[in-house]
Amino acid sequence: MGTETHETSRTKKRKLRNNITLQVFVAIVGAIVLGIFDPKHALAMKPLGDLFIKLIRMAIAPIVFLCVSTGVAHIGDLRKVGRIGLKALIYFELVTTIALVIGLASVTIFKPGNGVNALQSGSAGDYAAYASKGKEFSFLEFVMGTVPDNALGAFVRGDLLQVVVIALLVGMALIGMGSRGHSVVRGLDSAMMVFFGIIRIIMRVAPIGAFGAMAFTVGKFGTSALLALSKLVLVTYLTEAFYVFVVLGVIAYFFGFNLIRFIKYIGDEIVLVIGTSSSESVLPQLMQKLERFGAARSVVDLVLPTGYAFNLGGLALSLPISTVFIAQVYHVPLSFGRLLALVAIMLVTSKGAAGVTGAAFIVLATTVGASGVLPLEGLALVFAVDNFLSMARALANVIGNGVATIVVAKLENEFGSERPAEAVSQ
Repeated sequence: MGTETHETSRTKKRKLRNNITLQVFVAIVGAIVLGIFDPKHALAMKPLGDLFIKLIRMAIAPIVFLCVSTGVAHIGDLRKVGRIGLKALIYFELVTTIALVIGLASVTIFKPGNGVNALQSGSAGDYAAYASKGKEFSFLEFVMGTVPDNALGAFVRGDLLQVVVIALLVGMALIGMGSRGHSVVRGLDSAMMVFFGIIRIIMRVAPIGAFGAMAFTVGKFGTSALLALSKLVLVTYLTEAFYVFVVLGVIAYFFGFNLIRFIKYIGDEIVLVIGTSSSESVLPQLMQKLERFGAARSVVDLVLPTGYAFNLGGLALSLPISTVFIAQVYHVPLSFGRLLALVAIMLVTSKGAAGVTGAAFIVLATTVGASGVLPLEGLALVFAVDNFLSMARALANVIGNGVATIVVAKLENEFGSERPAEAVSQ
């Protein structure tokens, strides 16, 4: 009896030691406490968060390349690759356009910028670099930027859009090789397993990374910035929640699966996203979970990494909120025609955010600069709380890309209806 009790205690300790989700949650709570009561030491925790994100990003580009190239090669039919890709891109464009419209409607109805004093904005130096990058952006540069100057350069920069293009070409070339390409595909499959193993090792330090990122955020901005811009933060979070639970919920219902059940299934990934404010940190394990949920590997490997480059619903929704917020703060009148022009600008600029550090803020700077009527000084207001807004964007992006992958799998009849129950029960 005593031996069994001892074994049970050891098993519980082992489970607790291996429960990354609980560890991340505890780390987040500890970081918030440290940030509130000892901001000075909380700011010093920033390198912990930065190091974890760098470790993740180190492996993301190779994983995207290996997953997309082998996913295309395993399909074995170029017409099917084109069909899946076309359906995915059409879905991405429709959903991100809906997100833009919802964001625009929300900021117009709730007017979060009314009553905020523009003179309380922060130092211009903080966001000047982002603003200058935004001015350089154009649609032609975006199109040209999808193809790298050299293959290695895309991996060095971590440009996911360029990596996807290279992977698609490699996958199509492997299909063209026929049986001669099978050994190469097996080698790429093995390499992919190696990188998934690397991610599993990195995930052991996820609680430390989440602690560092959250402690720095709370330590630097505290509650004062949130109180000063509480309406912007609140409207953004509520609108992102509406997008996830209503828009994505309706899509999930229409395609025959339960969104709440799916969100519970990827709960571990959601907690990690909350801690790191990065959707990239959960890409590898999300791919494996989607396959267990029922989506065919060929669809997951092609659609999910592409979604990280094109299906940024969280960003598309927050972009009009932040942009019109600046107009409201500075009392810049925006006619209906000007709002439509802003939406058109956002449809282009929101596609240029994949795999770039500070990408969301660069896209916002691009949109504000391209509007021709909004003051760039207003970016300082949004910059003060952008760390908090990025958490909502990342959550919406992760859930949105998961839903997109399941939808495309169902459209392709590549979804195992018997598997979700097994996956959720594990």
